[in-house]
Amino acid sequence: MKSVGSISILHVIFLSMTVIGLKNHVTIIPPLLDVAKRDGWLSVLFAGGIIFFWLFLLVYIQSKSNQEPIRDWLDSKIGKIGSTIVIYTVAIFLMIIAAFTMVETLQWINTTFLPQTPVIILLFIYIILCILLVTTSLQTLVILNVFVLFGVVIFGFFVAFTNMQVKDYELLRPFFEHGFQPVLRGMIFPASGFIELLMLLFLQHQFKERIRWYHFAIMLAILVGLTLGPLIGAITEFGPNEAAKQRYPAYEEWGLVTIGRYIEHLDFFSIYQWLTGTFIRVSFLLYIVADLLKMTGDPKRIWQMLAPPFFILCLPLIMLNESLFLKVKGNYILAATFIFFFLLSIFFVVVAFLSDKSSKKGKTEKQDKKSGES
Repeated sequence: MKSVGSISILHVIFLSMTVIGLKNHVTIIPPLLDVAKRDGWLSVLFAGGIIFFWLFLLVYIQSKSNQEPIRDWLDSKIGKIGSTIVIYTVAIFLMIIAAFTMVETLQWINTTFLPQTPVIILLFIYIILCILLVTTSLQTLVILNVFVLFGVVIFGFFVAFTNMQVKDYELLRPFFEHGFQPVLRGMIFPASGFIELLMLLFLQHQFKERIRWYHFAIMLAILVGLTLGPLIGAITEFGPNEAAKQRYPAYEEWGLVTIGRYIEHLDFFSIYQWLTGTFIRVSFLLYIVADLLKMTGDPKRIWQMLAPPFFILCLPLIMLNESLFLKVKGNYILAATFIFFFLLSIFFVVVAFLSDKSSKKGKTEKQDKKSGES
């Protein structure tokens, strides 16, 4: 298909920077440091190298689905019942990871900036804002993302370069301090972010052109950079042991920012980075859910059918003890995300391969039949 949608590839790349970049820039850093310590950056590089080859599965799926909506493609290949089961399973899982993103952000806000504000009020306000964005369109979402991403990138470079004065890159050595096993175990965390590139296929029908392998490669390279930045920053600024003890290393790096003798305490800029990143990520995930369930363009249905379940899903998570929440996220959710999306990509490849094989077999039988009649 050509020019089936209104979203350019450049916008898709920017969207991946915010949606997946938030997770790899913030969420995965604590468990990665805890497992791999100073060699965490090697886990990121190895995971990126392996995921690069997996990207060709996405290219294959997109080619065989002919840039159709995934739900329609599955309807035609595995039937309505099978398609419905897959789509609702994906929708529920996307809502779960959106809920974890939302709750983690609100816990951070409550711990650092608004300790006296009831978290339930913050949750209520934030869900309303996200649902309002979901009720618009993907084009509105990507345009808004461009504006907020500009500030996020500027502040990111600002904190990275300002803290050069306190970084000690000798702390990255020795390499493989505890052997190769911690590096291997740590690979699951960055990979759980990289593999979310699969989500772009759910909205492929709204893109102006197909995403080529080099587009995916560019997105992966950017995500590797977004992961390495705060990770290496945390190790070189605090040391691997101290960084591993911190709940939010990416935020703690802002506490070191000083300009001269009189300008410091600039960590309020991190509020903008984290809140806008969460706003775009959660809204994007919920938009995919709305699109899969064919709610887009119907604001009333989205408010009735999507907002209440998402609020109910977030409610028990926000009641969890913060330490328990971080443990569940680090030990289970990140690994489950990688396993889920990897198995889903394999399933799509099998469906594409078998349907392609059956269609070729059908064409061959028709040709044989015609030649027999003649």
